[in-house]
Amino acid sequence: MTLGGETRTLTLLFSDVRGFTAIAEDFKDDPKGLTTLMNQFLTILSNGILDYGGTIDKFMGDAVMAFWNAPLDNKDHAHAACHAALRMISDVDKFNKRRTAEARLARMRAARAEAGKEKQRRKKTEHSERKVHTINVGIGINTGKCVVGNMGTSTRFDYTALGDPVNVASRLEGQSRYYGASIILGENTANEAMNDFALLELDTIRVVGKELPENIFALVGDSTLRADPMFQEAFELNKAMHAAYRAQDWDAVSAALPKIEDLFEKLKLGLNYYAALYRGRVAEMRAEPPPPDWNGVFASTKK
Repeated sequence: MTLGGETRTLTLLFSDVRGFTAIAEDFKDDPKGLTTLMNQFLTILSNGILDYGGTIDKFMGDAVMAFWNAPLDNKDHAHAACHAALRMISDVDKFNKRRTAEARLARMRAARAEAGKEKQRRKKTEHSERKVHTINVGIGINTGKCVVGNMGTSTRFDYTALGDPVNVASRLEGQSRYYGASIILGENTANEAMNDFALLELDTIRVVGKELPENIFALVGDSTLRADPMFQEAFELNKAMHAAYRAQDWDAVSAALPKIEDLFEKLKLGLNYYAALYRGRVAEMRAEPPPPDWNGVFASTKK
């Protein structure tokens, strides 16, 4: 156990809770309750990562950093990370439904309690009337060469990864909230996963702190969804919309968006803000047209 690292190609995953501040505020008088909730939640996320061979780097409050292909070799690390991310989203959804059902049951029991039992009423107030927040998770995944090993000082260090792909993965997690996508992949990961997962092109962006643009994709399902004819229709229509967007054909973009929105809704893909985001951009482009050599890159100013 000494300081030092090696260069390896890793697939990195960052996850974070959307709206955690509101959840923490609701537990301001019950820090133990918040701790219990977050421990249950982080256990669920960890199970998905570990079951697909990932290495959990660290927990950062409600956030998780993990990577694949170190310390043990995993030639399918991009696929493993995508499988883990889908499992994480599915498990969080089940967790939310279970918490809602438990809260409903507690309210029913409290309602049946006799009016004179003050202890029962106190339990109702403490455990039943607190709002059950739906926990939504954003995940960013990226693949690239990193330095991985023991980093820190001679007396205290962690096994972790450093490098530009790490920073990009973190930025992609932050971008997930603006597209309504639960999982966003960087271009390298998407190239590895394209034939085996249901992916949709989202944008070409320049994330905060980066000079080079990155093509980003939403991971919305596995190979079963990818083979669905309706998804294939949505995939091709979305691809054509992006081609029209880069060609500055605003009429074609505007015509495609309602169809894309309808297919996404039928397939229950999420991406709730996606069509509205592009409608807003088209309106801005019509008002102030970009230069003829514009390449469709969106410069993000938010992390």
